[in-house]
Amino acid sequence: MKQHLTYYMYDAAYAFMGPARAMNDALQIYLNSAANLFSETAMSRSMTAASEMFERATRRYKKPVFGLRTTLVDGQTADVTEEHVWHKPFCNLLHFKRSIQGDVVPAGPTQPKVLICAPMSGHYATLLRGTVEAFLPAHDVYITDWIDARDVPLAIGKFDLNDYIDYVIGMIEHLGPDVHVMAVCQPAVPVIAAIAYMEANGNPKAPLSMTLMGGPIDTRESPTAVNKLAEERGIDWFRKNCIVTVPFPHAGVFRNVYPGFLQLSGFMAMNIDRHLTAHWDMYQHLVQGDGESADKKQDFYDEYMAVMDMTAEFYLQTVDTVFVKHALPKGEMVHHGQPIDLLAIRNCALMTVEGENDDISGVGQTRASHHLCANIPADKHLYHLQKGVGHYGVFNGSRFRKEIVPAIAGFMRKNHAPARSVPRTGKVKLVSSR
Repeated sequence: MKQHLTYYMYDAAYAFMGPARAMNDALQIYLNSAANLFSETAMSRSMTAASEMFERATRRYKKPVFGLRTTLVDGQTADVTEEHVWHKPFCNLLHFKRSIQGDVVPAGPTQPKVLICAPMSGHYATLLRGTVEAFLPAHDVYITDWIDARDVPLAIGKFDLNDYIDYVIGMIEHLGPDVHVMAVCQPAVPVIAAIAYMEANGNPKAPLSMTLMGGPIDTRESPTAVNKLAEERGIDWFRKNCIVTVPFPHAGVFRNVYPGFLQLSGFMAMNIDRHLTAHWDMYQHLVQGDGESADKKQDFYDEYMAVMDMTAEFYLQTVDTVFVKHALPKGEMVHHGQPIDLLAIRNCALMTVEGENDDISGVGQTRASHHLCANIPADKHLYHLQKGVGHYGVFNGSRFRKEIVPAIAGFMRKNHAPARSVPRTGKVKLVSSR
């Protein structure tokens, strides 16, 4: 019963901070106004910075926006507008439509259609803003925009790993057979399972290629601290300690969820020294008037601190299937009663991307999919190990833009034309980009 009160206590703590936040707002107004004759003094700058840090520490961060307004397509400036082209209760399919002087840039061999599957692991799809931005110039980009479980009424019903796979299949079918799919981290398992299910059932709209990036295909390979924790404690521990009930007045009141704030606390605890140092640096930048440096850190934490809830059934089934039982690599994963057989994948090309210093999905966990998908022709496999990056660097940052994006883009272009599958025998030959 105690864990079911956690969300109520969390909301109550935020409400109790209301008066203090109001007083702090009033202080900020004075400190930043022309009436503050001491605004240039060291004490006033310190108070202003401290007031800003207090506001950020007690804020409830809202869902960020992508904010991508323009991109360059073949050297021309294209306007970017967001549109929802597919909707289900737990997810919207978001399209970044590009237009040059009012004419929509069409998808095609030189502008492949790409579905980016964002992780449902506590953060919003905007965490992949840099990923989307990097692919916009030469790709027709779509992304899964998952909805916060606390905002979905209980009457809508459940959402588990099977539903996730069904959603992925539905979005792929909506976009047609000429789509390339990218899965960043957590979605790697449901995405490869969805494609195996489609090919096993002869679905003509199976995608041309899939790119799995830092995903937990087989967490027995180079297990990280996160993997070991899940395996050691088992699913019952997570059910007893991580599942809470959404309180009133949220739309999803009484729904059991794994709350985003609990996930965030776990992320923060893994690198607490780094986060404390970053916030101290942010305070120092504000005191010194270094707005540019402060803005960079603030932008990062505006995104990092904005979290969403996951349904309890999806979270628990994912932990049990992926991290405890290792069902996919063992050939024991089932979708709607049908075994997920990765050998059924024959037409969809496969690329995997891993980061050398990834402490979430260890090196080898994503690469394992190549051996599991042994019936994909050897020339449709590509493995990319990116040196010098961790988990975040697999899908964002300078090395991602300079080295990973060109490799993925080239792989998609190479595999854009549909090809008849060829039965495979023997070992899979991996092609490494490093």
